[in-house]
Amino acid sequence: MIDGIWWLVILFVVIAALWLLAKSRGVKTDEISQNVSSKNTKAPVHDGLQKTSALLKQYFPNYRVTRKPNHLLLSQQDKKIAMITIDKKLAIGQRRLGNVPVINYHRVPSRAQLMANLQDME
Repeated sequence: MIDGIWWLVILFVVIAALWLLAKSRGVKTDEISQNVSSKNTKAPVHDGLQKTSALLKQYFPNYRVTRKPNHLLLSQQDKKIAMITIDKKLAIGQRRLGNVPVINYHRVPSRAQLMANLQDME
């Protein structure tokens, strides 16, 4: 039979092994400080919606483009013309949200695609 002292030794070895395993899998303090500093500083986001917004402002100056977190809202003379989203999970194409058409792309559209879709809306 195992004496009481050996049970304590086994218990401490198991606790030390579990602690080492948890420490090796845990988040490093450098990663925590980088995540906190990246949340505090708003770095410019260069994503598909920003590039699409730049295209619209450059080639279609008569539309006002409003950037939302997940879509672009196009308006002309305070009337909503369209909503543009870039989402690979949704099907490419048009649908309607109320009386506003919603156009979905999987990647940044070309100028020809934008022109064709905007002409369809008018």
